[in-house]
Amino acid sequence: MPGVVVYDKRMLVPHSGRRMVISALRWASIGAGVRVDLLLNRIMQLFIATEGNSEMKKNDHLDLYHQMVLIRRVEERAAELYQQGKIGGFLHLYIGQEAVSTGLVAARQPQDRMITAYRDHGVAINVGIPAEQVMAELLGKATGISKGKGGSMHMADVEKNFWGGHAIVGAHLPIAAGMALGDQYAGNDGVTICMFGDGATNIGFFHEGVNLSKVWDLPVLWVCENNQYGMGTTIDRASAVSEIRQKAEGYGIPNERVDGMNVMEVREATLKALEFIRSGKGPYFMEIMTYRYRGHSMGDPERYRDSGEVKKWQESDPIGIYRAYLTKEKIAKEKELDAIDESVEGEIQTAVQFAESSPEPAPEELFTNVYAE
Repeated sequence: MPGVVVYDKRMLVPHSGRRMVISALRWASIGAGVRVDLLLNRIMQLFIATEGNSEMKKNDHLDLYHQMVLIRRVEERAAELYQQGKIGGFLHLYIGQEAVSTGLVAARQPQDRMITAYRDHGVAINVGIPAEQVMAELLGKATGISKGKGGSMHMADVEKNFWGGHAIVGAHLPIAAGMALGDQYAGNDGVTICMFGDGATNIGFFHEGVNLSKVWDLPVLWVCENNQYGMGTTIDRASAVSEIRQKAEGYGIPNERVDGMNVMEVREATLKALEFIRSGKGPYFMEIMTYRYRGHSMGDPERYRDSGEVKKWQESDPIGIYRAYLTKEKIAKEKELDAIDESVEGEIQTAVQFAESSPEPAPEELFTNVYAE
């Protein structure tokens, strides 16, 4: 895997001011008899050109590090609780892939929607769902983010523009296209960021959603988390195209491969992709190369790969890469990062205590949230 890359650190500017300026210009242009489309296009280009002027601050970096460490420890603790019989059903861990969701969410704006598949605990933490609610949901408790009725694969929070957490492989891709169509129809500048695994790209849902996104030039960022395996099957045994991003070529969608073990590269690539989409040029496709250190789920015997392969990828641990970057660039000192590690341990202990002491959902909860009120 490539080493750490020093790059031009950027943050998107707020869009509230942009909408006000564009709205005012639209009316002024009409009154003056100016070509509205040309004027607005030029203004949008100027906004996009200045979106990268704001650098990340030290606290921003430390927050990203905290998120990644928190995801790692939540997942490790969840594995222990699962083995103790306190978590039922399926449990798909995000260990090794933390840089992907962290980099993506760090680049999005509040109006941008997040939607993902069943390996969703990391995204939930990135969008701001407290570890207590994540852990309580894993244990099926009433205080969970989905009231204990969703479990591991169905975490969501509409108020944070996080739309799940979907268990059926690939089924959420047409939903993502629909959400993007809604934003386009309403004239919003939000982008739908849709995450899915490499295995989903062999399913009809994938081709239907991706095709329509290009037909209608929808504001959607397709993100394939290529962790090398669809359950226990390698890509080259299941897909005629092993470089997943090439599947976007068939639909005329711009695309690229990104190092998913480096949170800074994920964030930078996402910023550029969002700029492209928000400028009205249609969808964009990112294949993010990553690796899961644990099995597909807790019941996976992992006979399809050897320990040497896992160990090799662990040498490119995303948390270790980011930590090295922060110290090398003198953004943070080792003791500051150690303090974050220690604080996360306290957060995990509090989260587990909260979840274990929380009540089970009441029997009548079976009949709530079935229909919209």
